[in-house]
Parts: sequence; structure tokens; C-alpha cells
Amino acid sequence: MLESVKKKVWQEVEKAWPRQLAHLQALVREPSILGSEAGVQRLMQATFREMGLEVHTFEPDIGAICALPGFSPPEWSYRGRPNVVGVWKASRKDGRSLVLNGHVDVVSPEPISHWTYDPWGAIVVGDRLYGRGALDMKAGVNAMVWAVRAIQEADVLVRGDVVLQPVIEEECTGNGTLACLHRGFTGDGCLIPEPFYCQALVAQVGVLWGRIKVRGVSYHVMAARSGVNAIEKVYVLINAMRKLEARLNSEKPPAFRDVAWPINFNPGVIRGGDWPSTVPAECELEFRMGFYPGMTPERAKTLVRDHLLEAAATDPWLKEHPPEITFYGFHAEGMALDFNESPVIQTLNVSHQGVTGRPLEPVASTATTDARFFHLYYGIPVTCYGPSGGRAHGANEYVELPSVLEVTKVIATFIMDWCGVAQ
Repeated sequence: MLESVKKKVWQEVEKAWPRQLAHLQALVREPSILGSEAGVQRLMQATFREMGLEVHTFEPDIGAICALPGFSPPEWSYRGRPNVVGVWKASRKDGRSLVLNGHVDVVSPEPISHWTYDPWGAIVVGDRLYGRGALDMKAGVNAMVWAVRAIQEADVLVRGDVVLQPVIEEECTGNGTLACLHRGFTGDGCLIPEPFYCQALVAQVGVLWGRIKVRGVSYHVMAARSGVNAIEKVYVLINAMRKLEARLNSEKPPAFRDVAWPINFNPGVIRGGDWPSTVPAECELEFRMGFYPGMTPERAKTLVRDHLLEAAATDPWLKEHPPEITFYGFHAEGMALDFNESPVIQTLNVSHQGVTGRPLEPVASTATTDARFFHLYYGIPVTCYGPSGGRAHGANEYVELPSVLEVTKVIATFIMDWCGVAQ
């Protein structure tokens, strides 16, 4: 009987595909970069109301979450930047509840001149939809919504509440998800449809964002050797971080043994100087650094700070004028899961094979996701599983549309397998 119910739901997914694709395009056309998420969240509110869900809208409260484990310090306001939560209440409460979590914030598409397609156009070419956030991760958010809609339209009732969480700020802090969990929007399990190409997440690195400020001495370029070029002094510290990166990649724990280069240092933003013919007296570098599960963000900060100061001590100028090192944004702890012991992964494995006929494969990520909050701080079994595509965070980001349709079927099946079917 359950198999016939699942087939009926899959038929609803296929029947609704044109509407689902239009919804995905509408999501991508909302330029929801940091600070501008309100438009896409209004769209999610309207979608949830149309589905008859219980809708909650709220801005993260810094005062309420700043002392919680997993909090990352922002340098910006949350005013006008809401989370939206939609709750599909179960008719019976004798099954397991489920959180479907996904972020609606995206990174900047700049430089736009590198794009072949309008980053906010959601253009479909063949089996691909192009646009900023199409892959990371509006297609996943779209899939989780339309998985629930397919179950509803098939007149199937599940035995546990389903909580949909389109959140802000996964790309820089994770505080959107933390605020949802703090408000009590939890469940017995969680699935996050991040684009892991139909694989299940079993490990992810920790991530730090930091800032290095270096002072030099300005001078006219005709006597450049009388000055101290702050930009060049930052090179010393970048090279030092590359050595730390290489060292950590030679010390891989078992969860990352099959990953060629799990720890990545990225000098992401640099600001220095104000005139081509003046030796720059200041330079500021903003960076991202990975670290392994088992190391706290505080220990990682100490590791990075000590390493930079040791490198500075080898440079005559930096020894006397040490860099200013601070940390903001991501203070994200790494995590590792047991593929064979996680109830979410094992249930997802059954659901995935039922739809695709393929076994579910594990993946260890060299990036962070909001899954860490559920696993580390709330004891909620979790994994990530989503569609395929390419060029996330780059020009001409795209999602493979057939994978979105397949993932929608898998998520719908997983909801029924996890929560149980009442009717």
C-alpha cells in the first residue's frame, strides 16, 4: 500500500514540474545577497500561506542568541532581514517530526561582466538553469517545498510535523538557523538539501573568518625605499598562512582521508593604498580559514593568531609593528557523522534507492553548512542531500534541472519514510 502511495506522490511531483520550475525561477530572480533577503522571504511567506502552513516570520535577535554555542559575531544588523518558518501540522502525532532547512541568502555575483547569462535572470538553457544561487541553494529550497506540496496534493497525511525553514545568513554566520532552533523550531530529524550531488554529508570542516591589518610608512614613490609598503608586508602573512594550510592538509583525520585537500585558506578581500605613486601605509586582508572537526573555533583562532605572529617575528618591520588580527563572521565548528549509525542517513538511503535505484554515497565537505547546529548543539540527527550543478559562488552558476526533479521525489519519499504515513 505504501508503495502505491509513493508512486502517487511521484506522479504529483511530475505533474507540478512546470509550476515548480516557475517557482525556482522566481526564487533565483530575487537578488538575496547579504542584507537584501526580504524580497525572497516575502515570496516564501506567500508560498507557505498558499500551502496552508502555519507561518512564522521573525528577525534573529542578537541578544537572545549571542551567548549560545555556535553563534558567530556579525558586523551588521538584522533589521528587515527575517527568517520564515512554515509548519505543516500532522493530523496524528505518533510519527517522527522533521525539519527541512535551507538558506535563501546568496553570495555576490560580481564581477557581473564575467557572466554569460544574467545572474538574476534564471535563464534555462537545455537542462540547466543559470543564476546566482540557483545551485547554492535555491534549487534545494525549491525541492523541499515542492516535495511537501506533492504529498499534500496527493491527499497523503503524515504522522509527524514537518517544519520548513528558509533561513538567512548561512553564507557568513549561520545565525539564521541558530535563531530558528533557539525559538523552538526543532524536530526529531533534519534534512538540508544543500547541493551535494545526491550524496549524503558525513563530515564538514570548521570555518573561521578573520581580518589582518598591517601598518607601513607612506612615502613618495621616488624614494620608495624610505617607506614601508604595507601591501608587500601582507604578502609575508599570506605566505605564512599557506604554510599552515599545507601543514594541516598533511595531518588529515580519518573522516577526510579520501579528500585531496580538505583545509583551504582563502585571502578573499584586500584593501590597501590610495594612490599609485604613494607607498601604501595601511593594508587590510580579510580571509577564510578551514580547520578539522574536534577543534573549537577558539582553539582555531589561537592557532591562526600564534602562527601569524610567529611569522611576523621573522620580518624586521613586522616584528616591531605586529599585525592587528581579529575575527568576525564564521566561527563554525566542524563535525563528523557515522554513515551507518545515523537514522536520518539510513532512512534517506532507503528513500534515495527507492527513487533512483542507486545506493547512497557519503561525502565529506571542505565547506561548512548549517547542519552543525542540529548535530553538535541540539542533538538532532541530520545530513545534507541535494541536486547537482556547477560553479557555485562563481560566474555562470547553474543547477541541473533533472536532478532537481529527482531530488524532489527523494525528499517527498524521505518525508513519508521518516514521519510515517497516516492516510
